[in-house]
Amino acid sequence: MARAAPRLVLLGLLVSSLCCDACKKVTFHVPSVLEADTLIGRVDLNECLQSAEHISSSDGSFKVLEDGSVYTTSAVSLSDDKRTFTILLKDLQEHVEKKILIDLETDEKKKTRHARDTVLKRTKRRWGPIPSVMIENSLGPFPLQIQQVQSDTAQNYTIYYSASGPGIDQDPKGLFYIERETGNIFATRAVDREQYPSFQIICFASTPDGYSPEVPLVHTIRIEDDNDNAPYFTQDVFEFCVPENSKPGVVVGTVTAEDRDEPYTLHTTLKYRIVSQAPSVTPAFSLHGDTGVITVLSPQLDRELVSTYTLLIEVRDMAGQPFGLCTTGTAIIKIEDTNDNAPTFKQLQYETQVEENRVNVDILRISVVDADEFGAPGSTAVYEIIRGNDDHTFEITTDRNTNEGILCVVKGLDYENAKQRILVIAVNNEAPYMLAPHSQQVVQSTCTVTVNVLDIDEGPVFKPCFFRMDASECDDIGTNIGKYLAEDPETGNSEGICYKIPPGQCNWVNIDEKSGEVRTVRVLDRDLGEVKRGQCNITVLAIDRNGKTGTGTLQVVIQPCNRNYPRILTTDYIMCRDRKPICLSAGDEDETSYSMPLVYRMTDRSMGSMWKITRHNEKSVYLSPRGDIPFGTYTIPVSVSDSSGRQGISEITVNYCDCVTPSDCGAARSAGSVTLGVWAILAMILGSLLLLLILITICGCCGAGVMHRQVTDDCANHNLIISNTEAPGEEVMDHNIIPLQTTDQVGCGIKTGDQQAFEMVKGRGHTLESVRGGGHQTLGSVKEGGGGQTMVDTCRYSYSEWHNFTHPRLGEKVHLCRQDEEQKHSEDYLLSYNYEGKGSLAGSVGCCSDQHEEEALDFLDQLEPKFRTLAETCIKR
Repeated sequence: MARAAPRLVLLGLLVSSLCCDACKKVTFHVPSVLEADTLIGRVDLNECLQSAEHISSSDGSFKVLEDGSVYTTSAVSLSDDKRTFTILLKDLQEHVEKKILIDLETDEKKKTRHARDTVLKRTKRRWGPIPSVMIENSLGPFPLQIQQVQSDTAQNYTIYYSASGPGIDQDPKGLFYIERETGNIFATRAVDREQYPSFQIICFASTPDGYSPEVPLVHTIRIEDDNDNAPYFTQDVFEFCVPENSKPGVVVGTVTAEDRDEPYTLHTTLKYRIVSQAPSVTPAFSLHGDTGVITVLSPQLDRELVSTYTLLIEVRDMAGQPFGLCTTGTAIIKIEDTNDNAPTFKQLQYETQVEENRVNVDILRISVVDADEFGAPGSTAVYEIIRGNDDHTFEITTDRNTNEGILCVVKGLDYENAKQRILVIAVNNEAPYMLAPHSQQVVQSTCTVTVNVLDIDEGPVFKPCFFRMDASECDDIGTNIGKYLAEDPETGNSEGICYKIPPGQCNWVNIDEKSGEVRTVRVLDRDLGEVKRGQCNITVLAIDRNGKTGTGTLQVVIQPCNRNYPRILTTDYIMCRDRKPICLSAGDEDETSYSMPLVYRMTDRSMGSMWKITRHNEKSVYLSPRGDIPFGTYTIPVSVSDSSGRQGISEITVNYCDCVTPSDCGAARSAGSVTLGVWAILAMILGSLLLLLILITICGCCGAGVMHRQVTDDCANHNLIISNTEAPGEEVMDHNIIPLQTTDQVGCGIKTGDQQAFEMVKGRGHTLESVRGGGHQTLGSVKEGGGGQTMVDTCRYSYSEWHNFTHPRLGEKVHLCRQDEEQKHSEDYLLSYNYEGKGSLAGSVGCCSDQHEEEALDFLDQLEPKFRTLAETCIKR
């Protein structure tokens, strides 16, 4: 159908103008639908540009060949009656371009059939003959006519025939030609089908004036095969392997051959057969004639009998017919070894000897016999000691070069323990044993080896060779931590053996040369740089009388002990008015097993009544006051005990400061700590001297006045009458000044820097004095004596007068006990004190009758400890 398409397409082909310029316009009449690779027509390109080097089409649906033939490249449908494209010719060297305009027009006119035309007649066309056939290797005679092509238009016109293509004007050129007048096609020589199986030539028919009444004809010339090639094997020698004792039917391999003749013909139908086998024993293999597959035929392939077979194989074409061409090849089949032969010992008994304590020495070689292939896994011997080597003293290996077993001593033998050892050795192969057909199961081969141990003089031996001793960090120098002894293997005792530690090792201990006692020579410390995990390995030498030496390893392990007592890390603290608890934390350099948990206690009972300790965790506690305490600095001794009872005492200093944050108190303290220069110290000295001089002058004046008043008072019946009490003026409002009045004079309070105390005492011949104390105020008794001074005064105040005077002005807290409610002018003893110079009266105690003693004691519980003793003394009086 593909060859007939050009004829059907170009039935209406007509060149519209033969006399027109070919470089101007060419018109072809074609059907409206064109298939791919359809010949449209032929254009004479030489008339337009003979030197055209490049030919192209402006429409990609068409292509132009060098001879001017125009083909479609794809299916084309002419929807319009006309389609136009251009053929472009270029001469690249001369830079010349020519264009040929191609018009395609459809000529689909409806034709009416006359009534009389009742029968359609079909005539045979000679322009499209069947493909030509030429016998390969034809003997001629040449030129040999193989076909003729003719155009039906030759009856009316003069037709000239021409052709082009392979074999004519392409390689192989000159093989065919066509007669111009007759259209006969001739072959000029024989053709090899294997080189040129077929030819496709294009035949043309044209009139003398160039008109082509026929579509160019594509004609095929097929070369018919001749059996001129013998088959050949793809390999010169085929090599295969098969295990011995393989069962019949096991595939060994495949031989292959090829034939260059035409496939799927008798010329290439091959047959295989085995021509001969070497050695020429019973046939061991078979060959499939069609596939060339070699299989096992004999059930007894024994490598020990025949290790290699050589087969001569023939391959013949023409399905193996005698007249077919044939070739022979070689196949070599190697029989692979399997472990079908068990190894056996050449001897069943062996005897050898070795000195005691010899190590890594070969003492015997054992040989075996194995019929399998030497060096293969089926013949390589594997030796095993199956009895007499429970302590793994012996070891046996295989010498790969000789396949012998080498018996070696890997641990020293002791003559004193055993003078002879008997070993039983068995042998196997690396590959598992495979039982051959029609054979019996074999038994494993064994042999017996007797090893005699020779006695030699040995050096002392430590038992054990590695010994551990524990020492404590708390051990004193010279502490005996144990013994490390060696024995003479000959005698079994330690007599005559001396001990020594070679230099260059950790020098913690030494060993007694005679007794072997190990003693410490220094204080042991697990934290030393030479210690690794608190232990050290020491090599010890033992030397007997003959100079024989033995060595042992002594491992000294330092055990920790509780030699450090716990200490509180931080001892100075500042506590503000919020009384936030202080966290006390102690540290212990010992291991945790000795140090934790820590126990805290306060050793001072007086401080224990003011401060308390609360547990935080096993390492720290909280320190806080029990209640309201005065501001000041407290020194609190605290003991800390570890888990073993080792105790350390630390003094905790707490500055209870009237501050919001500790930094406020610290700033005030640091502001007062000023480094004084030389001139400042000198100014202070001069000021002190001036102050001392003023005090001496005042004391002299006051002494004279007192003596004068005493004389006057004695004359006045030794009695002073109390005048009215007067409060201080507005300018005298300092809380540190307390005015006291008598009948004739007013006792003025003396202002001090820190604290003031006024003592009012009862007694005749006494006087009221202002007594200045130090850190706290005391009540001094001035009854007859007092350093030889005579002090008289009588001061009587009622409770209401004293309370009305002191409470609204100074805010003092006063407690006054009367001896009797009915006595409105009872004589009282009054204690008052001012705490930390703040001008407030912190407490007062009245010493009164027994009936009010219990009431006074209740008041004492509210006082600070340092004032309690003073108040108790007052009550007792």
